[in-house]
Amino acid sequence: MSKIALLFPGQGSQKVGMGQELANEYSVCADVFKAADKALAADFTSLIFTGDDEELKKTENTQPALLTTSIAIWKVLQEHDIHGEFAAGHSLGEYSALVASGAMTFEDAVVSVRKRGQFMEEAVPKGKGTMAAILGLDREILMEVTTQATQEAGPVQPANFNCPGQIVISGSVEGVERAIELAKEKGAKRALPLSVSGPFHSDLMKPAADKMKVILDNIAFEVPQLKVIANVSAEAVDSATAIKDALVQQIYSPVLWEDTINKLVEEGVDTFIEVGPGKVLSGLVKKVSRRATVLPVFDIETLNKAISTLKMEGE
Repeated sequence: MSKIALLFPGQGSQKVGMGQELANEYSVCADVFKAADKALAADFTSLIFTGDDEELKKTENTQPALLTTSIAIWKVLQEHDIHGEFAAGHSLGEYSALVASGAMTFEDAVVSVRKRGQFMEEAVPKGKGTMAAILGLDREILMEVTTQATQEAGPVQPANFNCPGQIVISGSVEGVERAIELAKEKGAKRALPLSVSGPFHSDLMKPAADKMKVILDNIAFEVPQLKVIANVSAEAVDSATAIKDALVQQIYSPVLWEDTINKLVEEGVDTFIEVGPGKVLSGLVKKVSRRATVLPVFDIETLNKAISTLKMEGE
């Protein structure tokens, strides 16, 4: 019998039309989009299904849109009796994982992540911070690079340890540009500036974290029914206090995604279901654990494939 972990994507996986096919087919999926409209007091479903791409890309819209779509798809999986023992989400996706685990309500989560998006946009003036992907450099060397770049040009630090040889850095524009130069000198295969609206998962986001703490302190968290692996520690969070602390810290701390997948593999997970738009996390899992079964679910075709695969494994 497979041991399953549910994975929920973060910012960057969004696209107009996500979830619409499944919502047309499954009322349980459509109900989640309706719940988002009600919680946000807006016609949010129209933005997700048929809205403007640039409007959807705004962080304050992207975050609740991705959470809504992921949870809507998860509800369809539940209806097909597909469940996991573990859950994890990349950055924003951690909120989806917590909803799936029963640790927080969908309504609390969708309102919270909209605030989170607003706070993150406001934390650093536009054009002052950025991010870049560094490919083909070991962690230790990249840590030396960011330390040197910080001293020479401005604050920059690792933001996402996604998989072996793929690390994202974040910080001031000057710091990131200097780190790119140094990374290339140290042998990085590629160093790519990212088109993002801010220096996410860096210390520059601490003002957003402070505001987010106030929001989270007013939410009643429950003990998770699934083992939720937190971004900041790559360990399970099993209490309201641990969950809140992890959600606050993750705004300005690195996402330990490679470590998270390794932790799940150590726990015996052999099947990963990416619940939400895109296949970004599925690709990262394969780079961490080639033996894992990876099933992205984002439309009718991928849903049916996952159902078929899991049924075969269970026989």
